[in-house]
Amino acid sequence: MKSIKHVLNTVRQKSPILFGIAMLHAVVAVICILGIFVDDRTLMGINVWIKPLKFTLSGGIYLLTVGFLTTVYPFSKRKRNIINNIVSWTLALEIGIIVYQAARGVKSHYNQSSLFDGLLFAGMGVLISIIVMTMVFFIIETIRLKLDVPKSVQLALLLGWIIVLFGSWVGGQMISQMSHNVGIADGGAGLPVLNWSTLAGDLRVAHFFGLHGIQIIPLFAVNLAHKWKTTEKRKVLVTLLFGLLYAGWLAFTFYQAKQGMPLVKL
Repeated sequence: MKSIKHVLNTVRQKSPILFGIAMLHAVVAVICILGIFVDDRTLMGINVWIKPLKFTLSGGIYLLTVGFLTTVYPFSKRKRNIINNIVSWTLALEIGIIVYQAARGVKSHYNQSSLFDGLLFAGMGVLISIIVMTMVFFIIETIRLKLDVPKSVQLALLLGWIIVLFGSWVGGQMISQMSHNVGIADGGAGLPVLNWSTLAGDLRVAHFFGLHGIQIIPLFAVNLAHKWKTTEKRKVLVTLLFGLLYAGWLAFTFYQAKQGMPLVKL
């Protein structure tokens, strides 16, 4: 709880625009939860508000992550503000489109049923491309700069950004086939809330774990740095091993989905 409070306070003080947009995501998430209870419309077998809820929660976490991480890079205030504004407004527009389409009761992704819907989907593609470019930027800066963190944590950040980039690439794979399922059409039986298919392959599994690698791997390294009293070299090696295992898990979930196999078959 202390750590969460520290992250929120740091982002609020150092990256106010990201904090503001993250809080906006939180408000929209509450609206989506209310929508699930008062709106019984469904789309592809689930309530229309479940998808925007997932995206607002994931997007809010990513915003807070970027807002906190920019404080450990030796960026000037101007450079940090540029990054924060690009990431925050890009994701704000992205979630705006997703929520708008949900309110209309239509798909936000892979929707080309009309010129308007196709333009919105194309716009989302442009916005995500901008976010991907910022990920590449962070990879370069993590390699190039000396961060104010232990070497094991800097390695974890590098691995995290690389894995996030892979997760985004999986998203591109979904766009290229205009669906997230492999073996059957999108929709049908899926896991509660997540809605990952329990009948066929689902690329959203690898996409999800890829996008959250930037939180999971650095958190592992930070806990390791604080709790394991050993040499930094050993911490680096263990962090590298964890990162490789995590990458292996991602590769497995991607391969499994491409073979048309669900993560969990019910």
